[in-house]
Amino acid sequence: MGLLSLLIFLPLLAVLAILVLPNRSNGSFKYISLAATLIQFGLSGYLYANFQPSESAFNAVSAYQYVEQMPWIRMQLGSLGTLEIDYFLGVDGFSLPLLVLSAFVMLMAIGASWRIEKSKKGYFALLMLLNTAVMGIFCALDFFLFYVFYEVMLLPLYFLIGIWGGARREYAAIKFFIYTLFGSVFMLLVIVGLYFSVQNPNTGAHTFNMLYMMDPTNYVPGSFFEALGNSQEILGIPARMVGFIVLFVAFAIKIPIVPLHTWLPDAHVEAPTPVSIILAGILLKIGGYGVIRICLGIFPDAAVDANWWLGLIGIISILYGAFNALAQTDLKRLIAYSSVSHMGFVLLGIASLTAEGISGAVFQMLSHGFLSAALFFLVGVLYDRVHDRYIYNFRGLASLMPKYTAYVAIAFFASLGLPGFSAFIGEAFVIIGTFNAESLSTGIPRWMAIFGSLGILLSAAYFLWTLQRMFFGETRLKGGETWANSLTDLSVREQIILFPTLALALLLGVMPSLVFGVLNQSVLSLLNLVNPYL
Repeated sequence: MGLLSLLIFLPLLAVLAILVLPNRSNGSFKYISLAATLIQFGLSGYLYANFQPSESAFNAVSAYQYVEQMPWIRMQLGSLGTLEIDYFLGVDGFSLPLLVLSAFVMLMAIGASWRIEKSKKGYFALLMLLNTAVMGIFCALDFFLFYVFYEVMLLPLYFLIGIWGGARREYAAIKFFIYTLFGSVFMLLVIVGLYFSVQNPNTGAHTFNMLYMMDPTNYVPGSFFEALGNSQEILGIPARMVGFIVLFVAFAIKIPIVPLHTWLPDAHVEAPTPVSIILAGILLKIGGYGVIRICLGIFPDAAVDANWWLGLIGIISILYGAFNALAQTDLKRLIAYSSVSHMGFVLLGIASLTAEGISGAVFQMLSHGFLSAALFFLVGVLYDRVHDRYIYNFRGLASLMPKYTAYVAIAFFASLGLPGFSAFIGEAFVIIGTFNAESLSTGIPRWMAIFGSLGILLSAAYFLWTLQRMFFGETRLKGGETWANSLTDLSVREQIILFPTLALALLLGVMPSLVFGVLNQSVLSLLNLVNPYL
């Protein structure tokens, strides 16, 4: 077993340990989960520290490290040849930072789960199963294997929201499940179409190997998705464009982009705090990663033709999410809509098809990952104490909870893109890449950069207005003296969870090369696939 397999299946061993232990061992479940996640985080840090960026092509195995590849499923299909599915893992500059982020956010979620009382055995087992699926998604280089992990992820999230969520948890869980399943069912059709369009150059068999799908020379002449401009048509639209759109919609639901975002506020509001942390910190990043790795990697020609529309969708998401955040009175729903806005920058950066824009998009995913996790944890702290999130029920919290106020203020300033913090780097590079795109003939006009900048201004408005309404002025609480006694300041455990996230936001804001050094060669090799179609 290689290091990536260990990283993926270590939480599955924790699941087995949790299931074997009797129910009376309630207190040990969280410690097993914590130990597995700590080891996983340490291992991901080791992989990151020893990663050596490669100048190889994006579709070459040599561009990936810690590669594990072995035959998984081989089946004779008669005249259709041999079914070829590999257990194929590897990471590059795109996936490795997201692996580290996932391990970090999952560690935060375990810490936030410390006071879970209901059905601990099932809760921590599902959390660890979700951990395995997420890690597998970022490591898989075989499309069938990717899809297996992608689908496995749905089940634990459905139950975590539906069982441990709020009053409308069943509605939120079903809505999340249906939205995501809608995208993935059609994704499966494209995967099958790609399988029968691509051949392994060594064996001649059809293959699910993503890297072979990124090489136009591996497509069978006359096949459905033939990559040399001769693909078939569906209702007058080239099949490759249809494949790109279907895959993009599947991943756009995860990002999420407007109008496919409506599951997100409901899921966040009803989900328990640890699940909200995972949704914002990890799940949304799977959407952005899928667009980069799969949509751009396999369909670069279609991506070039569609990038103007992707940029427009990104701008709409940025502004729509920001205006909705301004209108919210529920603190958790405000942060959910802010996620829609901030993830719009990811799509805008990808659509620019520039090195700066795509690098900024990945950096924005990382920054939003741990900052949104911190914000949802901070909302959970307030909700745990008084079971209320209505903004106008709180005023003057700074005098009651000074440490909490300091953490909220720093998290708000970091999230709105204040220079010196990580969000500023991600958003600034996206804006720079979008502004430069017009001169590089990628089809993205400069007015998109201007409207993207308005999103930064609006984020400052809703974060600062919320800070002023809830934390400053004369203390006034809906629950009066009872609430005042319950609103105790941050505990040591809560500060231990929060401090690393804000320290990381500052560290990456000052030293973004810690990410760009790993990321840069992968961005350039991806653009080498895209540039011939510009």
